[in-house]
Amino acid sequence: MSIDANGDVTLQGVSLRSLPKVSLHDHLDGALRPATIIELADAIGLDIPESDPRALGRWFAKQSDSGSLVEYLKTFDLTTAVMQTKEGLTRVAREFVQDLAADGVIYGEVRWAPEQHLARGLTLEQTVEAVQQGIEEGEDAADRDGRSIRVGQLITAMRHTDRALEIAELAVDFRGRGAVGFDIAGPEDGFPPSNHRAAFDFLAENFFPVTVHAGEAAGPASIRSALLDGRALRLGHGVRIAEDLQVITQEGDEVQVQFGDLARWVRDREIPLELSPSSNLQTGAIAAWGNTMVDHPFDLLYQLGFAVTVNVDNRTMSATSLTRELALLVEVFEYDLDDLETFQFNAAAAAFLPVEEREELVEMIAEGFDA
Repeated sequence: MSIDANGDVTLQGVSLRSLPKVSLHDHLDGALRPATIIELADAIGLDIPESDPRALGRWFAKQSDSGSLVEYLKTFDLTTAVMQTKEGLTRVAREFVQDLAADGVIYGEVRWAPEQHLARGLTLEQTVEAVQQGIEEGEDAADRDGRSIRVGQLITAMRHTDRALEIAELAVDFRGRGAVGFDIAGPEDGFPPSNHRAAFDFLAENFFPVTVHAGEAAGPASIRSALLDGRALRLGHGVRIAEDLQVITQEGDEVQVQFGDLARWVRDREIPLELSPSSNLQTGAIAAWGNTMVDHPFDLLYQLGFAVTVNVDNRTMSATSLTRELALLVEVFEYDLDDLETFQFNAAAAAFLPVEEREELVEMIAEGFDA
């Protein structure tokens, strides 16, 4: 693996940035360009900690590297503050898509919580419309640049508030108008999916896809609730499913593991894990195993046959991209192009799209990697 002057990573003679990718776990309010934050803050008279884009980017990285999800989430106070107008939401969504396309992403899902963007008078419906306008503008801009990308919205409710049913109804209302799925986010520990059973019942009755943040700041019990109460088709992070595994022996690459019932269910049912390596380090999600990338149970889960996918979570807070996350995994676990292709196949199969469109994604990935 080598890195060129532009920061692109080459593996087996292939640019990782050029490879077709699928991004499933990417927060809109965690993916703002620092320069955009500065401009939008100036327009509304908002004080910010740094006035230089690079310095602001470093500020986010430092604040986010706390080892605590609660502290990590405090950085979003700044990003959401500049996303309270139609113009701000549309611009951020447009740039979100353009940045994904520039990183080689051909399909992405953007998760965000409309209830967090009402401070300047917008309605829930207006926020979704503003984001969708930005997504479509970003897709058109990427197309003009010779890149093909499609992005769907994951309408998200905050798990520590009481609006989940209202947000679930909003998501279903926008089915076919940009919304492809539902999520709950925010502080996980102490706010289980079971608190929002009425919302998840409504979504199930309407056959609307659900992914749930679980197994990041809380353990297997949270994952269990996501599956049973939330009927989650995917697990947002889900990294702490590894707590339901007991390593019996390990010699070199040979590992003997005893599965708990929950871990076996997730593995055998191929329930996708939306793993975000850098973020998982920053928030302390892998603290049970260590505090460096080599300690991340990603490789253990992969080798055991879990449906692992690679994601960024929050590009601004982690100063990252999907290409960078893949490069980190290659560096630490010595993966090759076949492994990276498997991760993209897993993500394509997990996308909240009709099966025909998922098959098209798989074909596009295979063609891109073969080329």
